[in-house]
Amino acid sequence: MSTIQVQDVTKAYGQKKLFQEVTVTFNPGRRYGVTGPNGAGKSTFLKILAGEIEPDTGSVQRPQRTSVLKQDQFAFESWRVIDVVIMGNSRLWQALQDKEVLLARPNLSDEDGLRLAELEGEIAEENGYTAESDAGELLSGLGIPESDHEKVMSEVPGGRKLRVLLAQALFGNPDALLLDEPTNNLDIDSIRWLERFLQSYRGVLIAISHDRRFLNEICTHIADIDYSAIILYPGGYDDMVQAKGQVRSKVEQENAERAKKISQLQDFVARFAAGTRASQVQSRKRQIERLTLTDLKRSNIERPFIQFKVKKPSSKQTLSIDGLSKSWPEVTVCQDLRAVVTKGEKIAVIGRSGVGKTTLCKLLLGQIPPDAGKIEWGTGTSIGYLAQDHRSDIPDGTTVVSWLHSFAPTANLQTVRGLLGRMLFKGEEGDKPTEALSGGEAVRLIFSKLMLTEDNVLILDEPTNHLDLESIIALGDALQKYEGTAIVVTHDRDLVSTFANRIWAFTQSGLVDWRGSYEDFSERYDNTGRKDPRESATTSSVL
Repeated sequence: MSTIQVQDVTKAYGQKKLFQEVTVTFNPGRRYGVTGPNGAGKSTFLKILAGEIEPDTGSVQRPQRTSVLKQDQFAFESWRVIDVVIMGNSRLWQALQDKEVLLARPNLSDEDGLRLAELEGEIAEENGYTAESDAGELLSGLGIPESDHEKVMSEVPGGRKLRVLLAQALFGNPDALLLDEPTNNLDIDSIRWLERFLQSYRGVLIAISHDRRFLNEICTHIADIDYSAIILYPGGYDDMVQAKGQVRSKVEQENAERAKKISQLQDFVARFAAGTRASQVQSRKRQIERLTLTDLKRSNIERPFIQFKVKKPSSKQTLSIDGLSKSWPEVTVCQDLRAVVTKGEKIAVIGRSGVGKTTLCKLLLGQIPPDAGKIEWGTGTSIGYLAQDHRSDIPDGTTVVSWLHSFAPTANLQTVRGLLGRMLFKGEEGDKPTEALSGGEAVRLIFSKLMLTEDNVLILDEPTNHLDLESIIALGDALQKYEGTAIVVTHDRDLVSTFANRIWAFTQSGLVDWRGSYEDFSERYDNTGRKDPRESATTSSVL
């Protein structure tokens, strides 16, 4: 069996029912994206498919060779990176281990010799003799340098460990592949590589992702979790949203027509109920009973309202960078960097993980000193900042509304609660303890603060981490309309395409300062970062 079959699955936590009698089949050759708002149960559903948790009722049938992206990055600390990847094919890995045990014996019996021959056959069937080179290709494609392949996992940085686990899930050509947020910790080049890999995959792929472009690129179908049910739509994420909107619009139109007809019939009944047209009145009443309106539930696509305003504009020349240099022991972040940023520019900072994007942000903010050069902000500059490790910026021991109110103590409390409501902290959620915030809630709360302080410069370091698709779309719209200056570190190509009119790209040949859209940048630079002849002479040398 190469399909995944879900039959009458129900799952609830307390009073909250995530799924109710869900029946759905996922077929080979199709690539499914699982969508739904935060809390809808996407990760829970994937764990049910993987057999990691049991449903309350119902059953799941899956191929024996089902591969799952593991989330515990510290589970393989004593193993070589290349071996961790090969473990993705459990049959091959077990055969290789059994072979090593036999070969370590000083003398082999006839039985051992027969078993060794069987193991050699299994290893050959599983392409074991090219396993290390195949695993190496996966690792390199996902941005793990060859120098790390022979290291043990404990020697590898945290972000790379997650990539190793992704390579493990992809290894061995499984019949089914279950991926929960596979693009986390991947840079743009690695995401593109993963897209190409998955587009050629012929098994059953089911993936959760907050990367809209990734879903549009890889998915043949969307499995949308909607009101305790799962509805399949053909196409990518945008196709699903459009189809869902069309269905809703059709129902709304039909309801409006029925409501108009009911009103006309009720008017007739009211006018002639006491007259001589009793039979016609009874006929109209029966028509009213038949014309029931379709129950139209509120859409489960819930988008926060993000609007960054500017209280007071900065000077025209917002930022000047002159001869800036900064190096760490293993990486040169920038060398003699020179740039001028003017009011209203929207800069996306992109590049592979570990090249110094966060360091660049901290240099601009004055949080760490440069080795050489200077940074000057224009007069009247007010900077709003979202750190990559932003969770530490929200103290424990307070509530959402109290923390936000502290940044505008003279503001009406109802105004603060109204702002929180637009950011999906509705009603009692405003009284939630800050230590209980999820990652996505913490980001939305800091956005609320930035909306309140109305700074004329925003520096956002990986703002899409922990956000769902609808929040990322809302952020892109807000940055596009923002009248101040924005510098945003992100790997989300859809977000970059939405707001950026300038790109700072860390490449193998230096920092490319591209004035224009991301699409133009992508067309004119290859993967090595080679300069396009049409590029201005302002490109700075880094790395």
